[in-house]
Amino acid sequence: MKKTMFLLLTLIFSMALLSGCSSTGGPQDEEGAGTEMGGGSGTNTSAAGGGGAWTGSPLEDPNSPLYEKVVYFDFDTAEIRPEYVDTLRAHAEYLVNTPSACLVIEGHCDERGSREYNIALGERRADSVKRFLEAEGVSPVQLETVSYGEERPVDLGHNEEAWAKNRRAELVYQ
Repeated sequence: MKKTMFLLLTLIFSMALLSGCSSTGGPQDEEGAGTEMGGGSGTNTSAAGGGGAWTGSPLEDPNSPLYEKVVYFDFDTAEIRPEYVDTLRAHAEYLVNTPSACLVIEGHCDERGSREYNIALGERRADSVKRFLEAEGVSPVQLETVSYGEERPVDLGHNEEAWAKNRRAELVYQ
């Protein structure tokens, strides 16, 4: 089992190295919501952090700040909230130390606003996270952005709680 997992991870990293990441742009603009979504990062700021007995990928270690792969946003903004800075710094450190790793940053919005506005706002959110990571030293070659606007909600509700969960950027390692 361990050997199979190792081979699978090796294959994935090899494919990522061979294919690289390309940055894509998308349309730009809307969405919105009202209340803030809780969530935040842990206090551990080491990219490999915590879990002394953990032998798997630090991306899958529940005790690592790398385990958190969602950044939530306030209504109608692409500004990164302070509680996600440590998490994003940990991801930046991981990416700088793992040049073969590629990350797709997916921008999302809630259902309010026009489709066009939401696509643009999702793009601004993804770009905001990308700029943060680049400022921390991550190579632009490792990063790609995509906006799904309101098309991929995690909560189908039509209230503040649901909307807050849908205002997000997801970090998807390739």
